[in-house]
Amino acid sequence: MSAPLDPPRPAATLIIFRQPKGEQAQVLMLVRGSTMRFAGGACVFPGGGVDEADRQLAATLPAPTGWDGHDDMAARIAAIRETLEETGLAIGLTRRDGRRIGADDAAEARAMLTRSLALAPVLGHMGWALDAAALTPFARWCPRLPRPYDTRFYLADLGTGAVALAPDAGESESLLWVTPGQALDQADAGDLSLLFPTRRNLERLAQFSGFGETRRHALATPLDTITPRIIERDGQSWLTFPTGLGYPVVEQPLDQARRQ
Repeated sequence: MSAPLDPPRPAATLIIFRQPKGEQAQVLMLVRGSTMRFAGGACVFPGGGVDEADRQLAATLPAPTGWDGHDDMAARIAAIRETLEETGLAIGLTRRDGRRIGADDAAEARAMLTRSLALAPVLGHMGWALDAAALTPFARWCPRLPRPYDTRFYLADLGTGAVALAPDAGESESLLWVTPGQALDQADAGDLSLLFPTRRNLERLAQFSGFGETRRHALATPLDTITPRIIERDGQSWLTFPTGLGYPVVEQPLDQARRQ
């Protein structure tokens, strides 16, 4: 009999779009450090676990109608916090005075976040407010693994401008802007390592021209939690999940799928 799995830890991931003028829409990905315990060396979207401080901040805010309660708000906060920490981008954040958040402000906030490890004191110090509605729910994955994560994926749009980025040296080796198709091609060539959910989400993203079309698709698609399972077919093990959730590919041979 196999040992029982740990309860899944809530997590959140942010799929950030940009579309430079005259170019195809790109998404931001990072390559995790090869020594990281989870997904070391994998190319992923920014994100991480939901912390207690995220839940405490969410509890002080009203959950808008139609959202999945404060769990959803806490996950959005985690996605915003992790993105600022891992990339330096202030996504889902606004200045209370209405002015644009500049690169120097974002760098100051990122440095403070590194010290405080919580978003609430950064908001107070910088005079910022959350714009959690800038994040659109896209997917929710909860694979059955020894250390499972219940991860909510969100979409966000950066627009057209060039942005200076720097990876978090503690967790990431590099940051890259790529089209979903380019990321898949690089993975097929052996230049990128993709987890099973990341590959499936890139295939789903590759169906659309940019943020607007992807967002409309996400809003019209069921947001069921995806828990892949292993099936046997013709003597081969496959990792699979249900159809009808927006994914053009829903299975992969188990020996070809990277799960963690």
